[in-house]
Amino acid sequence: MIIRTARPDDAAAVARLHAECIPEGFLASLGPRFLRRLYRRAVRSGRVSVLVAVTDDGADGAAGGEVAGFVAIADDVRAFYREFLTRDWFLALLAAMIPVLRAPRSVFETLRYGGRAGGGESGPTAEILALAVTPVARGQGTGAALAIAALAEARRRGCPRVRVLTAVGNDAAVRAYERAGLRRAGRDSVHRGVEQDVLVWP
Repeated sequence: MIIRTARPDDAAAVARLHAECIPEGFLASLGPRFLRRLYRRAVRSGRVSVLVAVTDDGADGAAGGEVAGFVAIADDVRAFYREFLTRDWFLALLAAMIPVLRAPRSVFETLRYGGRAGGGESGPTAEILALAVTPVARGQGTGAALAIAALAEARRRGCPRVRVLTAVGNDAAVRAYERAGLRRAGRDSVHRGVEQDVLVWP
């Protein structure tokens, strides 16, 4: 298994993995076309690092390999949301028109959460936006390896703190994050009535 930076041609596989492994999340409810557009922007954005775990990628990691897992980490969630809305709003809205019309409050809550994510006096707080691993790659430390790579990327970008929200009861995700060095730090809610566990580093 090799972990490398995602390329534009990985975006579809990352979006598919998000939809399959995080189906209960609001973003997945917006549909596969929306997720593909979101991850195409994330892969190109200067605000987000998308890292993929690939199998049989070749000695130099330059070609081939199936995406067995991914992690996306933003050094500034608000700036990324602003970039996505500025550059992709029309096509993203077309891709997700019906789900958006059915759940406008969830859209607002997602954007509001992104608006309150940020930094402090000691520097910005990076946020892990999503992490997923295929069923066949689970139990092999892939999730923890991706989380470790995300922390390294945050440090490289000069972010002294990292946080992530995960569904309450998602013990596998919590174990992966804790193995990477994150620790539980209470609960938070993106969407009203849906609490999530918060993990932070350091």
